[in-house]
Amino acid sequence: MKRLIVLITALLLTGCGGTTAQKSLEVYAQPPEPRIQEAPLARELESLPEIDGKKITIAVYGFSDKTGQRKPADNIANLSSAVTQGAEVWVIKALSDAGKGSWFDVVERIGLDNLVKERQLIRNTREVYEKELPNGPTPLKPMKFAGLILEGGIIGYDSNVAVGGLGARYLGVGAQTEYRVDTVTVVMRIVSVSTGGVLLSVATEKTIASSRSGVDMFKFFDLGTKLVEAENGYSVNEPVNYAVRAAIEAGVVELIKEGERKGLWKFKSETKREDVVLAKPVVKVIVKTPEVVEKPEVAAVEKKAEPKVVEKPVVKPEPKVKPKIKVVPVEKTKPEVTVTKRSVDKDVIPLDMAMPKPKPTLIERLCNPEIMKITDVCASDTEDLRKRLKVGIEKHVHINEVLKDADKYEGYDVCDKNELCFRNVAEMYRWESWTKWLDHVNKGKNFNLVK
Repeated sequence: MKRLIVLITALLLTGCGGTTAQKSLEVYAQPPEPRIQEAPLARELESLPEIDGKKITIAVYGFSDKTGQRKPADNIANLSSAVTQGAEVWVIKALSDAGKGSWFDVVERIGLDNLVKERQLIRNTREVYEKELPNGPTPLKPMKFAGLILEGGIIGYDSNVAVGGLGARYLGVGAQTEYRVDTVTVVMRIVSVSTGGVLLSVATEKTIASSRSGVDMFKFFDLGTKLVEAENGYSVNEPVNYAVRAAIEAGVVELIKEGERKGLWKFKSETKREDVVLAKPVVKVIVKTPEVVEKPEVAAVEKKAEPKVVEKPVVKPEPKVKPKIKVVPVEKTKPEVTVTKRSVDKDVIPLDMAMPKPKPTLIERLCNPEIMKITDVCASDTEDLRKRLKVGIEKHVHINEVLKDADKYEGYDVCDKNELCFRNVAEMYRWESWTKWLDHVNKGKNFNLVK
């Protein structure tokens, strides 16, 4: 009986596995056709109100991966990056689609070298072949310059933020399910070209979920001489590229809304219901006075008398007769609409109702706002910031030491304005963030925060 139960279980598992394998072969034999990838936040981007004014010319020089993370793998060293190295294309796409293309005019800066070379080629060709024209070679139109620059990058990829599962096994037959959650963090800022000041800065994050389920059987029979083994499973992994694009688009939407709240630009206001005053329809009233009936004797005297001598007697109407009022219905016409401009600060009456408080985000719950504002790093306190910036682990040397002993300090090629050299740009950025926080806490009463 036990053998029969095990045999039936093996057949069921094999049948499920055969179905999965058959579906895989069908997909391989007839792969799906290419399709247009829709934006994760397409509705939010299209529903943004139009800007009240001309388009903003903005440039994107890069949106690099600053995490330094590799793809998570079990028991092997993976050299592939955890996130995409070309995230700037999603930034340009999100800026171009904001408000149905009514917000930003993005200029090419990532392939600026190729663009300049092509313009130089056109200029040289015209100088050679159009020099005999009456007005000389046709001049090339000037390149458009940007008033704003969008900077930032992917600054965090935290793997295995949440890991769990459930499983059971009995007599060699078992089933299990597992899941894992990763998090990717994106920070972007808008910089003014004329002043160099940072106008806006926004941080967004997106979770990446993965799950796996499966059943298997591994059992020996006849004193270990016969073996029955079967396995079936299925896994689903959320694309990292999709999560990065969603975080970037959420950042662009939040930048536009934050700029409107700070007064950097305004939304194009539509006609509000309280600004429209409907004119009431006018009802026409016609009043008819009663006709006065003259007596026949008075009428005969008037006919016989000469008109020049005899005056017409005044006959008083009866006092009890009331005038008849006839109401004529007015034709249905469209009401006149009067639009009045109102000031938001003066004419809008605030409503006496409590607005619901927004729920704090994960970043607000886990991050100290003061540390986040100064260093752009999510940390709960100074000790947590020290661990995240790897203070004491990553070393740096003065440029004079590097020049004295180049062999000893080989690889310290990146130096800052304080003549401190590091092994890469990421270490330099982390040290600059730590020094900014030290300068802040060493002022007055904040000195105790470092201890």
